Amino acid sequence: MKFQDATVAEIDSIMNKAWQAFLVYRQTSLKQRADLMRSIAQEMEAAGDELIHTAMRETNLPEARLRNERARTMFQLTSYADACEAGHWLEVRIDTAVPDKGDPDLRKWQVPIGPVVVFGASNFPFAYSTAGGDTASALAAGCPVIVKAHPAHAETSEIVAKAITRAIAKANLPAGVFAHVHGVGFETGKALVTHTHTRAVGFTGSYGGGKALFDWANQRKQPIPVFAEMGSINPIFLLPGKLASSAKEAKELAALCAGSVMLGTGQFCTNPGLIVGVEGKDLDLFIEELGVAIGKATPGTMLHPGIAKAYTEKKAAALAEADVTTVAVAAVEPQINQGAPTVASATAKAFLGNPLLHQEVFGPYTLVIQCKNKEEMLGVAQHLEGQLTVSLMATDQDVIDHPEVVAAAQDICGRFILNAVPTGVRVALSMQHGGPFPATTDSRFTSVGADGIKRWVRPLSYQGWSDVLLPDALKNGNPLHLWRTINNKLTNDPL
Repeated sequence: MKFQDATVAEIDSIMNKAWQAFLVYRQTSLKQRADLMRSIAQEMEAAGDELIHTAMRETNLPEARLRNERARTMFQLTSYADACEAGHWLEVRIDTAVPDKGDPDLRKWQVPIGPVVVFGASNFPFAYSTAGGDTASALAAGCPVIVKAHPAHAETSEIVAKAITRAIAKANLPAGVFAHVHGVGFETGKALVTHTHTRAVGFTGSYGGGKALFDWANQRKQPIPVFAEMGSINPIFLLPGKLASSAKEAKELAALCAGSVMLGTGQFCTNPGLIVGVEGKDLDLFIEELGVAIGKATPGTMLHPGIAKAYTEKKAAALAEADVTTVAVAAVEPQINQGAPTVASATAKAFLGNPLLHQEVFGPYTLVIQCKNKEEMLGVAQHLEGQLTVSLMATDQDVIDHPEVVAAAQDICGRFILNAVPTGVRVALSMQHGGPFPATTDSRFTSVGADGIKRWVRPLSYQGWSDVLLPDALKNGNPLHLWRTINNKLTNDPL
């Protein structure tokens, strides 16, 4: 099924309705917003097998994966609804007046910023797309959402959009609280980002796509924030003590890393595309075992032809570079639109001198970097760009013996992992899914977990207002029992 790209005139009408809806929706109670999000989750479940089978046809993802992803998306909606209703993200701060010092009464909280444009991701048709984390957190904040469907699963997006629309109608909220548009060309995205009523953007995808949105947003007369996740190679550092533990340990580590590289045909933002170790017999054994695991793998069908083509081309470009050695490729010949799992190797000197090797190859590919010593490993860590994650495979003594490597690795990531692979992102308040540029455009925020709500709000301070005129959350004795500062002391007691 083909959908027409939204015209500039249609986008203007949609954004005008979103702004009018914002004036109403921002006044809704936290419970009303939470109830809406729970209703969206129910409507997604009610979409039943049609939603799953449509996504299977469009994305080539297996049924079990899609059912799990829908369950995850529903969990996101309900857990963010709970967080919305609890209200801690409002960050209420109260400093009462001190008349003898001339200090005024001050009360601060977070308010929604306005209509949010969300760009659906290609690799997660549910969890990072139409009703995904960006949409859920923006609705929790009190912001209308305009979703641009990803062309690779446009029908799936349409079904989810209808589920959201049903939930909004049942809640008796303005229709402009949510809108859904299609657009294959860049013109649609640019019109959405540059519209005067757009107040923020959420994006998950490539560096090129995210950077274009970021640039358009900052070229506006009134610049707006863009929270873009733009890719990551998620390096794994193999510290010597861990590798030297035993041959069994090296084999188990190789199997663990191989599984992470190939999970979902390598089409996760947390896929480990780089493994760094110090050369020697222990690393040689690890590389050998990793190659065996990769060689035995079966190529998987990728999400869509565009991703398959990009994987083939970028992998070929990396493997063609001088001083890059192909360690192993899946023995089974890939069919059309399939990605063959591959592991390659290069020296630290070659890696440090070749920016091409730093680029993400989105798919089941990883590059092992062989360092002469821990000083070269430190050099690799210091020259890596911003990442979503960094993993250390290390003993406690390794961590103690390599403080500079540990510090350098910590500086470039949003999630720092010990003795585990980066694939698998838990939806929890303590999750940080975001890292220094170019992994994301703003490493201070997360796109997973209830703290993601904070992307779509801004602080507003009230000075000298009488209690009867204040928002409920700022009133004396308010019923939310929020954690707050009162005269610079943290408390959870209402005034």
